[in-house]
Amino acid sequence: MNKHSLLSIQDLSIHDIMEILHDARVFNISQQDWHLPMHNALVANLFFEPSTRTHYSFESAEYQLGCSVADFNSASSSVTKGESLYDTVKTFEAIGYKVLVIRHPQDEYFKELEDIAIPILNAGDGKGNHPTQCLLDLYTMYDEFGTFEGLNVLICGDIAHSRVAASNKDALERLGANVRFAGPKEWEREGYPTIDMDEGVRWADVVMMLRIQKERGASLAGISDEDYLHTYGLDHRRYAMMKENAIIMHPAPVNRGVEIADDLVECEKSRIFKQMENGVLVRKAVIKRAFGYSAFKED
Repeated sequence: MNKHSLLSIQDLSIHDIMEILHDARVFNISQQDWHLPMHNALVANLFFEPSTRTHYSFESAEYQLGCSVADFNSASSSVTKGESLYDTVKTFEAIGYKVLVIRHPQDEYFKELEDIAIPILNAGDGKGNHPTQCLLDLYTMYDEFGTFEGLNVLICGDIAHSRVAASNKDALERLGANVRFAGPKEWEREGYPTIDMDEGVRWADVVMMLRIQKERGASLAGISDEDYLHTYGLDHRRYAMMKENAIIMHPAPVNRGVEIADDLVECEKSRIFKQMENGVLVRKAVIKRAFGYSAFKED
């Protein structure tokens, strides 16, 4: 596997993470033209699962960096004829693509691709990893608070099926944050410390809500959307409990009125759409790294 691949947040040291966040910040504040390093380089986005934010923020980042971009459509490809993931990826390598962005429903699909020489950027694998979502979450928190040390982060909802929860737990704990989880007992995860939802909302500097991942089999029998919101979600009663400077995050897509009240999605404390904006910056930094370019020099 290429050393510039990014498959899991665990692939990155704390130093690596901070370099990526630094590069994202430089992309944010600099008015320079960053097309030259990767100009016309071939990049392919291979999404075997539906995606809006991840897919198109990667595409936006690629175009802004001057890459030549191909979007792979599995429904009109040889996958429908039984071609393996390895052979599909090997084909892109053979015909000249330099970086591949892949999302796939199989946990750790990338273990089948160890003989692929070009960098692979994992855009999500099953219930396993979502490293660039984690990085944009980290960037959003760091931009807000300027540190991770001692930061209290509450992640709420469908923990059992969430690759976002897994990636964030690993990175945030290594960076010195305190991470707790809240939600239905049916979706608790071994090794993920839980806290009562009301207590957690009062404690947290960051309240990160997660949607119910029904496509991965998540369900709660006999509970309405309204009941879920009031029992496990962020409604107005819990919003009033939050610290003055606390923020709300969500990896999206958001199910308004289920895990979060509709009008709280864009409230003063919400950084949900800011996360999406930050996603382009972080993915530009990750793509730059995939091409082997070192971090920008410190200001």
